[in-house]
Amino acid sequence: MFRWLMLTSFLLTTATAFAQAKFDPTAEALKHIAGCKVGKLDWPSWGGTPYRNNTPEAKDLPDSWDLTTGENILWASPLGSQTYGNPVIANGKVYVGTNNNFGYLKRYPKNVDLGVLLCFEEKTGKFLWQASSPKLAAGRVNDWPQQGICSTVYCEDSRVWYVTSRGEVMCLDAEGFHDGKNNGPFKAESNENKDEADIIWRFDMMGQLGVSQHNMCSCSVTAWGDWLFVDTGNGVDESHINIPAPKAPSHLCMNKNTGEVIWKDGSPGTNVLHGQWSSPCCFEVDGQKQVVFGSGDGWIYSFDPAGDGKGGTKLLWKFDGNPKESIYVLGGRATRNHIIGTPVFYDGHVYSAVGEDPEHGEGVGHLYCIDPKKRGDISLELAMDKDGKELAPRRLQAIDTKKGEKAIPNPNAGAVWHYDSFDANGNGKIEFEETMHRTIGSVAIKDDILIVADFSGLVHCLDAKKLSSNGKPTVYWTHDMFAASWGSPLIADGKVYIGDEDGDISIFKLSKDKEDPTEVSMVNSVYSTPVAANNTLYIANKSTIMAIKKGAKLEGGVKFGSADSSDSE
Repeated sequence: MFRWLMLTSFLLTTATAFAQAKFDPTAEALKHIAGCKVGKLDWPSWGGTPYRNNTPEAKDLPDSWDLTTGENILWASPLGSQTYGNPVIANGKVYVGTNNNFGYLKRYPKNVDLGVLLCFEEKTGKFLWQASSPKLAAGRVNDWPQQGICSTVYCEDSRVWYVTSRGEVMCLDAEGFHDGKNNGPFKAESNENKDEADIIWRFDMMGQLGVSQHNMCSCSVTAWGDWLFVDTGNGVDESHINIPAPKAPSHLCMNKNTGEVIWKDGSPGTNVLHGQWSSPCCFEVDGQKQVVFGSGDGWIYSFDPAGDGKGGTKLLWKFDGNPKESIYVLGGRATRNHIIGTPVFYDGHVYSAVGEDPEHGEGVGHLYCIDPKKRGDISLELAMDKDGKELAPRRLQAIDTKKGEKAIPNPNAGAVWHYDSFDANGNGKIEFEETMHRTIGSVAIKDDILIVADFSGLVHCLDAKKLSSNGKPTVYWTHDMFAASWGSPLIADGKVYIGDEDGDISIFKLSKDKEDPTEVSMVNSVYSTPVAANNTLYIANKSTIMAIKKGAKLEGGVKFGSADSSDSE
């Protein structure tokens, strides 16, 4: 009890660190996007910018649409049978990763399992070209069948960067071969058909760095200047116990123009719990640029993006996302988790939550607001042995109280607040709707209102800054969607859009006061995150991408294929 009273006192003290001036993430996004040589209202990456906050500028976004009549539907284009990556819109094109179940290319009919990146025309949804990634021979341990490309692309000017399911970092020409050129230096494409991708460079992380990703590599890369940041996905083998490549890097900085590795980091090492499916976040605070990675050991790491100048990293801070007594076990019973959602930067702070592979089920969750100006180990607690000496991090459990080990408050802690539960009705009991669960999504924050959905189907609305009297964040409301959420919220035009596994989009008013949401059916599961660009809403269910615009009318409604009416997982 004393330990948690000390932590509460610390959190109340650090709450004064927030500035009073209003921070506008949408204005910050517009400034960043203006320097990317894309349209001023485009959304060229996961979260739009390296801050990763999904709050684009938009107006007149619809709060209802009808897939049967085509009301407010601009266009709809078929995808594969499984789609997890988010749409990206840049320079008149829409990109989304999926599998090959539709079969756009003659040489790869739909029965050929591939990871594919599809490019469509923004105005019409017309298919333009496809990048194809054949499945690895190792199978599901490294490249899970039928799961396709799970990463979201990053776009600048005429270039597109992404990570394939087989662990390749790719740089493509946004025009494909429609410009009549084979841009290089890579010239070894099997053909130059206009419906196939023009590769600029390709880097094989498995072949060149010895990485062994678990199930797939799914990082959504980001860039800052010429730096490109990548999570390699290095993880366990099929036993879920052994780590076949413990010395392989987990995090990379590359030259985005050439594919050259500038530095690499293997901090999680032998402590990776399962896989590493998070994505990096980049920002600058007090003159110091930072790149932040959520890792497979449950820690969050911040590095100087420039590295140490010798191919290694310069660590700024690290934060343990789990209580020290938590334990990792197989079968979904773990209380120790890793980081899958992408850390988000907002008004000088980093927001991140813990999660697990959805196959391992629901479980306890933790959400943190972290002060990135701190240095060193800024975790809430330190792990100590029975003699009072600090313990090195362990894979399965940081401390074993049966051996006299204990956790003590960290005097250098960098958490502004920690959210795991709240007693909304004041009955002294913590109920389901008052609990933060595992999440594989990220927060979105606007006007200091933070929205996050967890894998148990709860939507949480918190104040990003304001603490209550007990040192915990102020929780405004929660809402049960009664279906798991795999994605993250979109905040735009005063609304919040969130998808769920049942195939519904819940639409809330962005408000501290709870109002029942509008629900719109998307026919089948929405595993991805809604986005907005050029005053148009883009949503991909698992087999169709739709452009949704107020006043539009798709004659005949949305046509769905067999993938929408059968379970092809």
